Amino acid sequence: MSSIKERAQRLKADIPAVFIALKDRDTPFLAKFFAALTVGYALSPIDLIPDFVPVLGYLDDLLLLPALVALTVRCIPSEVWARSRERAAGVWRDGKPKKWYYALPILLLWLLIAWLVVKAIWF
Repeated sequence: MSSIKERAQRLKADIPAVFIALKDRDTPFLAKFFAALTVGYALSPIDLIPDFVPVLGYLDDLLLLPALVALTVRCIPSEVWARSRERAAGVWRDGKPKKWYYALPILLLWLLIAWLVVKAIWF
């Protein structure tokens, strides 16, 4: 039986296939929603709980992201998931997309949030 850490690492390794499934037209809307949330959180430079917070900082990496991946995989039809896993190796390298601009929507979202916070404080 594998440890929780090993299972979490395996689930995190499925993020490239989740990304491919997100773009597949046979993926249902709910699965696409969870896939976008999962990939967005995985690519986000900002964690929900910062890593410098003792113990809690790594809980999101060990619990939240694998939970999002598992939920997303359950929503994806098995034939789409199998196809996505096969294609994932060519799109991602070392756990990150080969094309840097896939991270732009996440960066823009965080910039929008930062701008709204600054606007709320100063205006």
